[in-house]
Amino acid sequence: MTLDPRTNAVRRDLADIRLAERVFAPHYAAPRAMVALREVIMRAGPAHDDEVIGSLGEGDSFETLELAGGNAWGKAPRLDLVGYVDADALANA
Repeated sequence: MTLDPRTNAVRRDLADIRLAERVFAPHYAAPRAMVALREVIMRAGPAHDDEVIGSLGEGDSFETLELAGGNAWGKAPRLDLVGYVDADALANA
């Protein structure tokens, strides 16, 4: 099954454990509830010049599936989007 990676947390190497019955991935991760400490840009990729797809406001929730290279990859429920944000802008919920 093919899922839209813009709204479903699935990549070639990793997927949200909640999607395990719908998609195969080499690794699955359970989302870690986090909140934005400040307004932060959400991007389609991990690089600072990747496409901006939205922004989290202070206090918005973010379901983190991976922390790497100063970025957090996961899903923003309010936006119903999956992407990358600056990990320093998040705190545990």
